[in-house]
Amino acid sequence: MSNREIIVENLVKKYGSEVTAVNDISLHVQSGQIYGFLGPNGAGKSTTIKILTTLGLPTSGTARVGGYDVITQSNDVRRIAGVALQDIGIDPLMKPGELLALQARLFGANRSDAKARANYLLHLVQLADDANRRVGTYSGGMKRRLDLAMALVHDPDVLFLDEPTTGLDPASRRDIWREVRRLNQEMGMTIFLTTQYLEEADELADTIGIIADGKIVTTGSPAQLKAAVGKESLNLAFAEKSLAERASQLLAPEVDRAQVDRDTVRLYMPEAARAIPGVVDRLQQANLEPISLTLTQPTLDDVFLQVTGQALESNAAQAF
Repeated sequence: MSNREIIVENLVKKYGSEVTAVNDISLHVQSGQIYGFLGPNGAGKSTTIKILTTLGLPTSGTARVGGYDVITQSNDVRRIAGVALQDIGIDPLMKPGELLALQARLFGANRSDAKARANYLLHLVQLADDANRRVGTYSGGMKRRLDLAMALVHDPDVLFLDEPTTGLDPASRRDIWREVRRLNQEMGMTIFLTTQYLEEADELADTIGIIADGKIVTTGSPAQLKAAVGKESLNLAFAEKSLAERASQLLAPEVDRAQVDRDTVRLYMPEAARAIPGVVDRLQQANLEPISLTLTQPTLDDVFLQVTGQALESNAAQAF
């Protein structure tokens, strides 16, 4: 098998003298892994992926994709890497087979091979039945699947997916998940995935890295990261943030950790279920009435909140 690793060492990206978008990050994605890259908006995710896909230059540090340096061997990186970015750049007037065949020709395939590759990929992403429609008539989910097919035209060793399911309905998201898993498991493809959905990262990623303020703040498998949180949590939702902050100040001395996220207080402690009567009693004495109380096991949302101090915005708004 070819080298399908991604190795980043001390990567820095500055804009002028005041803004540091990526601040000395290092990471190692092993061949055949799915690496989930998470972070709040503005944390440095998109800047990092632009550097790794040769669309941006770092200020300092090094990055190698499939054994090739992204600066000195950028053409080799483009040859072995597939890229599906957030913005889908496909001609709405063309048909999908035409787009895929054109992409294959640009990568050096002859006419017959390009057509065969296009037909194969249309079946792969379940668009063969809609091959005679112009792309402008496609739904968002169909365009995402076509964009994935475009990234696969040259049979890449490494695949970069930048928020591939943002805005899709649940069924379309599951279709993308299933295809990502298949590419990884059957073809050994290394996949670098940025996502706004913690459920997506939990479902797909072998390893997760969370970036905040340009720095990677934690790395590990989903199970490892959730185990590190270690405790159940009581989640108390209030009518407004000020009430949540009052409740947090009241209860913080009695729990291992209290954290406020918008209008919700999260109380972390062992055997949290046993503590519910006492917590409710304290709140009633202080005339604080929560709208709801839920008991949860550690999730990636807890991990994200713990290491960044905020919930992932789109995770709270992903209901369809």
